[in-house]
Amino acid sequence: MLYGAMNFPVRPVLKELETISGLGFDYLELAMDPPRAHYETVRRRKEELLEALDRAKMGLVCHLPTFLSTADLTESLREASLTEVIKSLELAAELDPLKVVLHPSFTMGLGVFVMDEVRQHALKGLDAIVEKAEKLHLTLCIENMFPRSNSLVDPEDFVKIFERFPTLKLTLDTGHAHMGSRGGKRLFDFIDRFHDRIGHIHANDNFGKEDNHLPIGAGTVDFPKAVKSLKKADYDATITLEIFSRDRDYLKLSKEKLMAMFAAA
Repeated sequence: MLYGAMNFPVRPVLKELETISGLGFDYLELAMDPPRAHYETVRRRKEELLEALDRAKMGLVCHLPTFLSTADLTESLREASLTEVIKSLELAAELDPLKVVLHPSFTMGLGVFVMDEVRQHALKGLDAIVEKAEKLHLTLCIENMFPRSNSLVDPEDFVKIFERFPTLKLTLDTGHAHMGSRGGKRLFDFIDRFHDRIGHIHANDNFGKEDNHLPIGAGTVDFPKAVKSLKKADYDATITLEIFSRDRDYLKLSKEKLMAMFAAA
């Protein structure tokens, strides 16, 4: 198993890498968002980043921009968002990542009244993104979302997606799956149904209501059970500790907790 952590994009990427490396992680998950990790900003210091990764003996996972809308009702906004994603993919290919995470668009505003139209926009954008990733020989992993996003929340939402795109993998976000799920059942439904399509994991905790990104064990996600399910599914790839705390010691502690759970499972 490889364990990683994500940069905070308002801080310089190289400083974030230094901090995450110092905590003993195997890779950096690069959140490619402005102001400090936009593809143009990262490209200007690409060689420095690659050299720093090499010195630290760390790998890289690229997380495509989060706050875009390839399913927006306004065509110009959809096109601009898709351009940002495609250009981020092109830079990711230059960085030779282990894999690339796609965070699907939120559905907001008037879009909730015309969901069929929004889904068609989202699917058209996904067609272009997957095609580009395949041409660049990148492993693309699409993330499950939380209920308020109104998109790709439940396992059933992914059935046709995975049928349409055979190369597409799942980024299983434990916190997203736990939100609004009675008894935390949705997380285990994802593992049971798509155990052979899980290509990456975002591990974080919450109390089932908000996307808190708490340390492992600080919320109500049943991580011991989840680890047993993943172990049964022979998952042995990448896990990013998506813990958003000012005190980065919680990242290291969360990694140690998960490692112990996998060792004991």
